Amino acid sequence: MEHQDTRSAAALRFQVLGPVQAWRGDAPLALGSPQQQAVLVALLLSEGRPVTTDDLVDGIWGDRTPPQAVAALRTYVSRLRSVLEPNRTARKPSEVLVSMTDGYALRIPADALDASVFEQRVAEASAVRADGGLRPAHDTLVAALDLWRGRPLAGVPGPYAETQRGRLSERQLAVAEERCALALEIGLHADVVAELNALSAANPLRERLRELLMLALYRSGRQAESLGVYADTRKLLIDELGVEPGGGLSTMHARILAGDPELLAPSAAPPKAVEEPAAFVPPAQLPADVSDFSGRSKMVSELRDVLRAGSGQAVVVTSLAGIGGVGKTTLAVHVAHSLRPDFPDGQLYVDLRGAGASPADPAVVLGDFLHALGAPDAPDSLEQRAALYRSLLADKRMLILLDNARDAGQLRPLIPGVSGNAVMVTSRSRLAELPGAHLVDIEELTPDEALALFSAIVGAERVGAEPEAALQVVTSCGFLPLAVRIAAARLASRPRWSVSDLARRLADQRNRLQELQLGNLAVETTLGLGYAQLRPEEARAFRLLALVDSPDLPLPAVTALLGTCEQEAEDLAEALVEANMLECFTPGRYRYHDLLRLYAQRQNAKLGDVEQQHAALLRLLDLLDATMQNAQRVIEPDDLYVEPLHRSNSAGQSLADSHAARSWLRSEVSLLLSAVEATANAPLDLLRPAVDVLQTMAFLVEDPSLAPRIRTMLRAAAASPAAGPDSAVLASVHHALGQIHRVVSELPEAEEALARSLALQPADRATTLLTVTANAMAIVQIVAGRPAEALPYYQQAQEAIRQLDSPVSEARLLANMARAYVGLDRHAEALESARAAVAAARASGNMPGLADTLYQLGVVLRSTGSPGEAAVHLREAHQLYRQQQHPIWEGYSLARLAACLLADGQFPAAAEAAEESLSIAQEIEAAYCQGMANAALGEALLELGQPSRGLACLQEALTVFTRLGVPEAQPVQDLIASRHTEPSPPLFLPPVAP
Repeated sequence: MEHQDTRSAAALRFQVLGPVQAWRGDAPLALGSPQQQAVLVALLLSEGRPVTTDDLVDGIWGDRTPPQAVAALRTYVSRLRSVLEPNRTARKPSEVLVSMTDGYALRIPADALDASVFEQRVAEASAVRADGGLRPAHDTLVAALDLWRGRPLAGVPGPYAETQRGRLSERQLAVAEERCALALEIGLHADVVAELNALSAANPLRERLRELLMLALYRSGRQAESLGVYADTRKLLIDELGVEPGGGLSTMHARILAGDPELLAPSAAPPKAVEEPAAFVPPAQLPADVSDFSGRSKMVSELRDVLRAGSGQAVVVTSLAGIGGVGKTTLAVHVAHSLRPDFPDGQLYVDLRGAGASPADPAVVLGDFLHALGAPDAPDSLEQRAALYRSLLADKRMLILLDNARDAGQLRPLIPGVSGNAVMVTSRSRLAELPGAHLVDIEELTPDEALALFSAIVGAERVGAEPEAALQVVTSCGFLPLAVRIAAARLASRPRWSVSDLARRLADQRNRLQELQLGNLAVETTLGLGYAQLRPEEARAFRLLALVDSPDLPLPAVTALLGTCEQEAEDLAEALVEANMLECFTPGRYRYHDLLRLYAQRQNAKLGDVEQQHAALLRLLDLLDATMQNAQRVIEPDDLYVEPLHRSNSAGQSLADSHAARSWLRSEVSLLLSAVEATANAPLDLLRPAVDVLQTMAFLVEDPSLAPRIRTMLRAAAASPAAGPDSAVLASVHHALGQIHRVVSELPEAEEALARSLALQPADRATTLLTVTANAMAIVQIVAGRPAEALPYYQQAQEAIRQLDSPVSEARLLANMARAYVGLDRHAEALESARAAVAAARASGNMPGLADTLYQLGVVLRSTGSPGEAAVHLREAHQLYRQQQHPIWEGYSLARLAACLLADGQFPAAAEAAEESLSIAQEIEAAYCQGMANAALGEALLELGQPSRGLACLQEALTVFTRLGVPEAQPVQDLIASRHTEPSPPLFLPPVAP
């Protein structure tokens, strides 16, 4: 591998002998998606030699190459450069990940890659052994094998990685085999028996391992076992391959039978034994099997056979589907327990809560599974967690029970990657879209089975005394196991009732569902047994934590709801966990079982302590609102922030930087929305902080998929009786509504909401809300192609900003105004305004503001005929957006850059920028950015002589622009018609900060 003396390269270390990882010094690096890791692996294992673009594409995707593969590859390379050389400037060429002719090369020191160090140590061992140093050679091989951290390249996709995985695994096995041989030569026969047993079991047809195992056992005084190894191996070879053992194995067998004295162990005493690491404890997470399980014997037998058998290289997946209460979970748990001897490495279990409103997040589930499998830390992303999960299960035989699944999308990350493992799924729907799954429909019990279950719970004597009444009961239950269990439990808990009494109650069809409904008195009685055992402070905590219907609650939220210190809140939550009234699958995060949450909410309704409940919600909203404000300050420093309607009594959680802020927003978005939803029909003192949360979310949360939910809550707030007389609340609500409508390109609705907000605000008082509302209204006018109507709103916002004295906000506004001047053909004013904006932002040192103003200056310069200069500013904006982790703005700046390069005649570079923009836009599902990127890419491809691809991209752009109703549709349509007409400069301005 080529050596580099650069500081950045020297500080880097890479691991491929296990899950792919990298460090700079002791700090781990985030290597991105599995495909991005596949690029890194190909470059690492090429040992400094260039790898062509075609080879990288083939190695990552093989014969399933996506249409935008080259663009995606360039994006991966660009992101890897940012990770490996974070301090490199745009003008300085990379010294680590180097661009070559039609390809790339990775320049790092030879000792920076564990695979290279491994080979160096193996070579050293060979040289030492040649000089007679058996013990040093053995120890060197031990050091080489210590570098391995699991299955090589774990989780990395693509044919290249698969080939290298096989090569590296074979190399590891060969070195391990050689190490064992050396161990036998220096008298360590007793120490290697266990390792040789494991290696032989994993590679049963490798005769050299069996030969070494025979010798190790013989030298350990275990002659009978040694000869047994030969007998087992011979049978296996004949059964599998139809051949006798080879010469080495046969000779070892004969020498042992003859008592060959040369087989005796060397006289050298073995060194002091090294303490073995703690053995892996197989997880046993299955819930308890029911003692009264009855019936379904044929189905139980069939499921056992399917799960035991396996098929080729595929994981066995069995999906049990049926209506709620049909007994899917009971059957699955019963079968899983009966198969425990067949899966010696353990059983994993999770309730995916698919039938409820808040299904389990696969990323959270994987975190729990990884902890159970012994992984000290779970990676951040879902993809990395799934990759590590598959790696840890690669050499195991485990049974995974995924209970109460919602859909195949929730399940896919939880399916292991190799055979040997089996998965059993329960769900209310048939998961036909789950590839290769064995689908089983669970139907109701037969009358005999239902009677057997009822009798097992109630007692044979009571049922035998009234057999006809018992049959009436189970018939009324529709032979549904859950209904039978509820009915039987009610009867069993009421010894004075007869079976006929229960039959008569169920015979009334008007009340039957009420009698059998999950959540009726029987369920309350069952859950109430646990609730009644709680101490008063624990019972209060149990009730208050259920006020927010969030999938889970982090400890700070628990603390806020309970109104205690964090230690006391944690003690109470853990006490509830111990009492099985709360669950904790991830340290510091708590969640209810669905029925327990319902029970807790019913207790809140019964107690009717509205004042205490409102106080708890207000404390939570205070925490969330304050933390959101902290996030906004680190993400958009020195900016104007909308005046809060409510002054929080909390300092909020501290967020060190913008990365921590965005991470908190991603992880707690469900909690934020659930907390606001909990204030429905609440009084004004709760409505105000709830609106503050939504107002900040409209600025900070960039996921368009959340817009409908936020929009619904804002509309509810606008219609709330508590908001009616409060113009400040309504002004904030309608402003946030306008911002949300803009995010999803609902322009008429955005204009209407913003107009309402402006009408509710005093026009003669400078406020941040007035500033951002007027700015947003101006942007809507620009999007609609009405720059003359936009300018007064910009001027209104500018006047307010100057009174508020916010240079960063004014700089952004100047940049926005420049776009209006362009639309009015006032090019000199546009350039003056945009340049002044960049100068002000640069002087302030505010990097987010500088990125936004550079972006707008680039667009203005492109529109006024200076594409070359525009490209310079757009490139700088792009680098800043990347550093700030703003992928959507990365995409926009690249699309605008592509348009500049087109105007400058740089068609290959334009295509490259557009492809990278399109890759980003597709990844984050940003529709308008996809339209921009496709438009630029289509035009570039036409110029490069690729009319079919070019027209396809243009047609996709036209579809997007037409759906969004933006002016860019017409120029794209004209270009499709003529193939020569250049589209006019786009006018649509995506949402920008004020």
